[in-house]
Amino acid sequence: MPIRMTLLAVTAGLALVAGLGSAYADDKAAAAVASDENGKYADKDGNPTFKIKEDGTVDWYTYSGFRRFNSDCFVCHGADGAGSSFAPALADSLKTMSYADFLSTVAEGRKNLKNGNDKVMPAFGNNKNVYCYMDDLYVYLRARAVGDLPRGRPAKHEDKPPAAKEAEASCMGG
Repeated sequence: MPIRMTLLAVTAGLALVAGLGSAYADDKAAAAVASDENGKYADKDGNPTFKIKEDGTVDWYTYSGFRRFNSDCFVCHGADGAGSSFAPALADSLKTMSYADFLSTVAEGRKNLKNGNDKVMPAFGNNKNVYCYMDDLYVYLRARAVGDLPRGRPAKHEDKPPAAKEAEASCMGG
């Protein structure tokens, strides 16, 4: 576990140093697909992004992010990232949060203990069901933040690419 956490921290640090994550998730132009590597899409800055076809079919990673969000994150952040009394709406938070900030916050957690309005985001850097799918979570929430993905389960999705299967097996230890 410590090695994976260290790699996650290094990844977030490299993203900051390289200037990645400078675009915010609500910028439709910044979220546009600039490259495709084995079904994983990136914007012009190299940040993960989503692809939704005219017929509503979402890419695999966006669909996977929906599934992961609804297994680990919705309990606090509400259905579809719309927020709750426990935690903010992530579909709104991503409008002012860079990719690097997202990685760091999810991995390390966050504490905001001010004015009697204590808020604590636990660290998920040791939870394989979260950190193995950080990009998936990000692209799902980015699609929600931009407004291109409506609430609810995506009706159609692309097939899981071989690269996603390999990455999952490698990260999950299978």
